[in-house]
Amino acid sequence: MNYLCFSISTRDEELRGILIATLSELGLESFQEEDDALHAYHPADDFSDEQEYGMRELVGKYKLPLERSTIQAQNWNELWESNFEPILVGDFCGIRADFHPPHTEVKHEMIINPEMAFGTGHHATTYMMIELMSGLAFRDRKVLDYGCGTGILAILAHFLGASPIDAVDIEVASYENTLVNAQRNQAEDIRVLHGTLESVVDSGYSIVLANINRNVILDTLPALRKKVQSEGHLLVSGILHSDQELIERAAADAGFALELKREREGWIAMQFSRP
Repeated sequence: MNYLCFSISTRDEELRGILIATLSELGLESFQEEDDALHAYHPADDFSDEQEYGMRELVGKYKLPLERSTIQAQNWNELWESNFEPILVGDFCGIRADFHPPHTEVKHEMIINPEMAFGTGHHATTYMMIELMSGLAFRDRKVLDYGCGTGILAILAHFLGASPIDAVDIEVASYENTLVNAQRNQAEDIRVLHGTLESVVDSGYSIVLANINRNVILDTLPALRKKVQSEGHLLVSGILHSDQELIERAAADAGFALELKREREGWIAMQFSRP
């Protein structure tokens, strides 16, 4: 499969965050940030006129230059390998691809090959979710990873002793990548689902992890409350700083209480409890 690469030139870090959030809502699947540009990727055979219009409207709004190119399928892995660097989240967690040497100074190490799925720990949203997870007890807790991307958070929950674990994503690439990464990390007990939150028929989760985007979180907060058991926790990320009050109000209206909040590179992650 070939991929389209849309390169948007900007040195504004906060603006790149806004672009990622908006392009995610348009259905673009993967992103790479550089100091002076954002690169967004999508399968060439599945890019719609509506997505094209939305992207043109977005860059026009901010008066940003946009370049479009095609990446041949055989070059995709080479592209990721050339740009994928290992990540450390303190001494708690290390994330690397299978072609990197092992980390020896962390409590937990994951091997994540991202391919076309989002969630390697590089982006602030995933990094903060891992930080919040480090402060919760997962042993023998029932966990849902909603919008699992590469499966990184579900796999970390496995390492932390959670059981059972469900992971769901609407994107086929994410579903498939989570299956591969779970096997790669010997976490085959994770039940991976392809679909929306409605595809998850179970409930009574002690912890729900939702690293998605503002609109999906807002739309599903009432349904997520039904999934979280009493005294359980909901962790959300993918929220721009400018949207934090909106999310806080909506979460309170849905019956959640804010416990912790983190901010990194213009993004917000929040930990809620269900009283």
